[in-house]
Amino acid sequence: MAEFHSVFIQLKKILQKYEDSLIVKKDMEDEYDLNTPNNPITESSDGYFGSVHIKKNYVSFYLMPVYAYPELLEGSSEPLKKRMQGKSCFNFKKIDMGLFEELQVLTEKGFNQYKSSGWLE
Repeated sequence: MAEFHSVFIQLKKILQKYEDSLIVKKDMEDEYDLNTPNNPITESSDGYFGSVHIKKNYVSFYLMPVYAYPELLEGSSEPLKKRMQGKSCFNFKKIDMGLFEELQVLTEKGFNQYKSSGWLE
């Protein structure tokens, strides 16, 4: 489980870059959630952006922009796609800096897509 915590910390760093523009909904030892300030689809006060959760058998990195805009995944490597569960979740058991860097680029693309789509001011 200690290794999962290291994975969690590395993945959390990817999302923390966006704290100034997003809302930290949860910041716990095993869960970190970020939301958007608004949700143009439902016109509610906020929308889901991403999170990192330590689960029993892996650490999950959720990135909602790839669910809303699946074209963001075009050009993603097969090793990263193999980590996907569902449409917006990537699972990791150990640190893989190459895949984490790719996930960082994907997160930035998702942030920029949300920005251009009106999810962010």
